[in-house]
Amino acid sequence: MIMLSSLLSFFTSAFSQQSARVVINGNAPSTTISKHIYGHFSEHLGRCIYDGFWVDENSKIPNKGRIRLDIVEALKKINIPNLRWPGGCFADEYHWRDGIGPRKARPKMVNTNWGGVTEDNSFGTHEFLELCSMLGTEPYIAGNVGSGTVEEMSKWIEYLNFNGQSPMSEIRKQNGRNEPWNVAFWGVGNENWGCGGNMTAEYYADQYKRYASYCKNYPGANLKKVAGGANSEDYNWTETLMRKVPLNMMWGISLHYYTVPKTWGDKGSATAFDEKEYAATMKKALYMNELVSRHSAIMDRYDPQKRVALVVDEWGIWTNVEPNTNPGFLYQQNSLRDALIAGVHLNIFNNHAERVKMANLAQTVNVLQALILTEGNKMLLTPTYHVFDLFKVHQDAKLLPIQVSTPHYTLDNIKLPAVNVSASQDPTGVVHISFVNLDPNKKISVNSILSGVNWKSVSGQIITSAKLTDVNSFQNDSKIKPVAFTGAKKEGDALIVELPAQSVVVLELKN
Repeated sequence: MIMLSSLLSFFTSAFSQQSARVVINGNAPSTTISKHIYGHFSEHLGRCIYDGFWVDENSKIPNKGRIRLDIVEALKKINIPNLRWPGGCFADEYHWRDGIGPRKARPKMVNTNWGGVTEDNSFGTHEFLELCSMLGTEPYIAGNVGSGTVEEMSKWIEYLNFNGQSPMSEIRKQNGRNEPWNVAFWGVGNENWGCGGNMTAEYYADQYKRYASYCKNYPGANLKKVAGGANSEDYNWTETLMRKVPLNMMWGISLHYYTVPKTWGDKGSATAFDEKEYAATMKKALYMNELVSRHSAIMDRYDPQKRVALVVDEWGIWTNVEPNTNPGFLYQQNSLRDALIAGVHLNIFNNHAERVKMANLAQTVNVLQALILTEGNKMLLTPTYHVFDLFKVHQDAKLLPIQVSTPHYTLDNIKLPAVNVSASQDPTGVVHISFVNLDPNKKISVNSILSGVNWKSVSGQIITSAKLTDVNSFQNDSKIKPVAFTGAKKEGDALIVELPAQSVVVLELKN
């Protein structure tokens, strides 16, 4: 046991030197970090689906039924647990029957949300679920509440999940799929406060109950229904849903928040920014912790047993598009700053694992804070991808509670905690600790006490680079990647870590 006086001395000393102090409690961990926190999002937007996952039918890029194989293999490596589709704003103008049957017979539509381009519906329900099968991931489908009907959503679920004889299951069989897919995760609308219908919270709560009533469970396919939740700090939206919707009608409530470096009118560049803009951006990224805490507190009043999940199914940095690209396609580069943002968010979600059971980075390929960028037959893995690769060790591991005392990173009137941390223990007893040092100028020494953890050796990996604006490009696709980290050691019972400036480090402690 660690004595209280020792802890007080331990933390007090942190304020007198450039070092961080961490206490990790390994005594009887009980909360599981759901693997679904590490989920992703692929919308019919820009080059995410078309010219991303889905190649031209005459493409020479290696593919299986037009699904691009190098992307599949890259995503399998990081164990993506779920994939959200078809949107986003696109979901509330998408009519699923347009995307089934012979491709040449499928009607075309205008993607009014994203660039006004023609959507040919060649990538639809069967194609998406085949992609999920190839990835070994669970589908998370967003249904159309904004421009759709209760009947339309109900019949889509029947088409997906019913194994008996019915009109929808017969159509599915005619389209080449005999067995149902048994899709569990189901979003009942998307951003219904905005592009999903500009509804009030009260109106949407009533609509949710109506739609959810007809989202039926079929044998082997109990739905996990996610209510369309709040935009950022709209706490009234969460309060209204928790008050008006019976808890047994919801598996989760969503939350959307994007880190926008400057303003929505001029979001800032993905690659051309100074330290002042970096500091402002990281302040906005850390705001996610306040949002999750306050929405969770509202949910706790109605649901102290934490039966309803908080689902952060859109998050990430949103900047201006790259020069000379379609402004409606949201194509942006991905820098070391984005890797730090990813690490910050995943640490926050891990530490709120009692309530946060799912999250989805926006978006997987070629859009916003993408894991993967493509250019013809070329493909690169972004710094954000590598963070997910390192952090995958936390999936379905037991959360180890932590206490952190950290120096601050200060610039002008911005003052931020420099170090953030999360820790977990996997089923074999191995402990993983993920650190992010946001300070771009100073290395920080971290002294950690691990209570109730037996360990003898430590190893690790680090993601960093010389400049915050560094990226992986098609000319140099591995400028930023994980490398072995040797800055951690055991001193008695303590773990001493020398965290370089602007870095993400994940350690593995074995007995």
